[in-house]
Amino acid sequence: MLKRRLIPVLYLKDGWMVRSELFKIHQVIGHPVHHVERLVQWDVDELIVLDIGVGESTFEIPRDDYRVGGAKTLLEFISGIASNCRIPLTFGGRIRDLEDARIRIRNGADKVSVNTAATEEPALIGRIARAFGSQAVVVSIDYRMIDGEARVFADHASRDIGRDVVSWARQAEDHAAGEILLNAVDRDGTAKGYDLATTQAVSDAVEIPVITCGGAGHQRHFMQCFEATGASAVAAGNIFHFTENAYPRAKAFLRERRADIR
Repeated sequence: MLKRRLIPVLYLKDGWMVRSELFKIHQVIGHPVHHVERLVQWDVDELIVLDIGVGESTFEIPRDDYRVGGAKTLLEFISGIASNCRIPLTFGGRIRDLEDARIRIRNGADKVSVNTAATEEPALIGRIARAFGSQAVVVSIDYRMIDGEARVFADHASRDIGRDVVSWARQAEDHAAGEILLNAVDRDGTAKGYDLATTQAVSDAVEIPVITCGGAGHQRHFMQCFEATGASAVAAGNIFHFTENAYPRAKAFLRERRADIR
C-alpha cells in the first residue's frame, strides 16, 4: 500500500519564519530554527521550506545563540538545519538555474522546488533531474482561479503565464519532474479547505505524486482531501502553528481513520 503523507511547509522571508495569507500578507511568527527543531521533534514525514522573499536575498536576524552557528546567509541556514534534520528536506525559492539547485543540494537539501524558472524554461527540470535524479525535483505550481479555470501564475503569483494547471503539470512530468506541489493562491491562509477539484484533476492527469497545499484550517480538511482526491500528500503551513492543530495531533487523527497514512 502506497502511504500518503502529511507535510509541514515553512515560509522563510528575510531570515524570519512567516505566516502567509493569499501570498500577500506575511506575519512574522519567529525564528525559523525554533520551528525546524520542533518539527524534527515531532518526527514529521518530511519538511518543505520555501524562501518567499522578493529581491536580493537577505538574512537579517542573528543566531549566535543557536546551534546552527549564527547563520549569516541562506545557504548557511540550509546547511545548519539539514545537519540537524533527520527527515527529507525540500528547499525552494530563488532557484533560477542548475547551479542554484546544485548549491542547495550540496548544502543539505534532499530535493529542490522550482517554480518560476521552470515556467520560463521547462528544460531546466530535466537538467536538474539528470544531475540529481527525478526524485530530487519538485515542480511547484502556484495557481489562481480565473473565470472558473485554474491558471498558472509565476513571480510570486503576480503574473499569469497563460497556461492551465493540468497542461503545465503534464509538461512538467514529461520533463522528468519527480513530484508536483500545487499551491492554491486564493486559498492560502484562508482555512477554508483544499481545492479538491483541481487537486483531483491534476492527480488524474499525471503519474507522479501530487502534493496539494493551501486552505487547511482543520484536521478534517486533510481527511477530506485524502477521501476525495488522489493526492499523494497534503501540505500545510499556518495550521501547525496552533497547539490544538499541532502535527502529532493531526497525524493521530488521520491514522485513527485511515490505514494508508505514513
